[in-house]
Amino acid sequence: MADTHVLFVEDDDVIREATQLALERDGFVVTAMPDGLAGLEAFRADRPDIALLDVMVPGLDGVSLCRRIRDESTVPVIMLSARADSIDVVLGLEAGADDYVTKPFDGAVLVARIRAVLRRFGHAGGADRSASADDVPAEAVLRFGDLEVDTEGMEVRKGGENVALTPTEMRLLLEFSDAPGTVLSRDRLLERVWDYGWGGDTRVVDVHVQRLRGKIGQDRIETVRGFGYKLRG
Repeated sequence: MADTHVLFVEDDDVIREATQLALERDGFVVTAMPDGLAGLEAFRADRPDIALLDVMVPGLDGVSLCRRIRDESTVPVIMLSARADSIDVVLGLEAGADDYVTKPFDGAVLVARIRAVLRRFGHAGGADRSASADDVPAEAVLRFGDLEVDTEGMEVRKGGENVALTPTEMRLLLEFSDAPGTVLSRDRLLERVWDYGWGGDTRVVDVHVQRLRGKIGQDRIETVRGFGYKLRG
């Protein structure tokens, strides 16, 4: 992790400095900014490996900054929120964040969540490669109606058109594609996609499923009330 570059946007001086020191002690390279506009400039200049964005920062709030980053990149984003029940958590996830951590947070917990996100992004690191179905074995391309999932090229096509997914969305779709017609619980998806070895907030799953539906078709992933979700074959 010594070369992992973290962009950290937080307006509270004490939290920003203490968190930066904690992350640097764990081997991360940290660019810390006090507001959203400075954070956006730093993101464009440095292209970090991961962004930590506090929801309530001046200039350009964290949710808006997340949207701007997501318009330009699939870099992983973790939102920081002072309240676990805040609507800002859902807004951040809907804006394209991959996970969130509530404040106050333990430094070890934050580092663990960062590493979990980076692990799954490394697994889906081929999502930006260009590869055609002709370049991979037939069994590597899974078809569900007009939806094609290229599990080697890490590409998705709907009706022959490429669909742009974030690495987290790609991992989620791969879980569904691996067991079409099987109901996957939210807890299982949290464990397999988000690398949670313990119960997490299922809103993370629900928002990502909704985002994925918007890209591959609202009817492709079915809600099984009280149990979870399944991919229609």
